[in-house]
Amino acid sequence: MRDLLNLFWTFARIGCVTFGGGYAMLPILERELVDKRGWTTMDDLRDYFSIGQCTPGIIALNVSTFIGQKRRGVAGAIAATTGFLSGPIVIILIIAAFLKNFAQLEVVQHAFAGIRVCVCVLILQAVLRLWKKSVVDPFTLALYLIIFALNAFSGLLPVKLPAALLVVLAGCAGIAASTLKNRGKGADKK
Repeated sequence: MRDLLNLFWTFARIGCVTFGGGYAMLPILERELVDKRGWTTMDDLRDYFSIGQCTPGIIALNVSTFIGQKRRGVAGAIAATTGFLSGPIVIILIIAAFLKNFAQLEVVQHAFAGIRVCVCVLILQAVLRLWKKSVVDPFTLALYLIIFALNAFSGLLPVKLPAALLVVLAGCAGIAASTLKNRGKGADKK
């Protein structure tokens, strides 16, 4: 029970202080879950982010569910997910109750502008961390450039490629590259 409460409160705190979505949360999750608590490794956290990106829902919420499940099974997944959701729900309800009365104020609009800039910086920091650990050789660089181009210039293509399709194609390319690499190693041994 103590572990479940610890999962709940840890993710409740994370949910209350993270802004900007999943990628902006990566540094906070790394500090709390990898460095401070040792509940996961950075490699596993990146894998959770990748899976969380490919599954329906909020990336960070999916990550909390994965880590809770890893720690304590289904009960841990429920505790971590509930914890992560509880703080933001309360905060959003409070903001929603008062926002329409204050949204037009210039000071509030400037505060939101500042928050958006900060969120951009947090997302860029997360992207750079992911880049450093993910783009590690010529193959992953080529794959990155191809997927980036397909996504960035999808408006120019006759058919817009859904992000899910790009993820599946990238996964298939990784499997194919691994298979070819392993075949090459097998041929070298003969």
